[in-house]
Amino acid sequence: MWLVVLFDLPVGTKKERKAASGFRLKLLDLGFEMTQFSVYLRFCAGKEQAESYERKIEQFMPASGKVHIMAITDKQYENIRTYRGRKREQSPQNPNQFALF
Repeated sequence: MWLVVLFDLPVGTKKERKAASGFRLKLLDLGFEMTQFSVYLRFCAGKEQAESYERKIEQFMPASGKVHIMAITDKQYENIRTYRGRKREQSPQNPNQFALF
């Protein structure tokens, strides 16, 4: 299972930029990987682990802005089509059970 975090946070003031940057850094600390700006994902072993990460994310969400958290299955993840320009890239592969980062 994959946990996907999508967010749109305000960055108009110094305080807002600091909050947005802190949120992004905490996602990285939790093992999330940036796939696009404001789109992060992380492999989870199961639904329980995904729910645990969701609770952790809720604890450090900024006071303003919008954050979406969604869980997708391995099969849905494998069906992602990625293009760089007009050239299609290879479909993402699920990591092995005991992959170390």
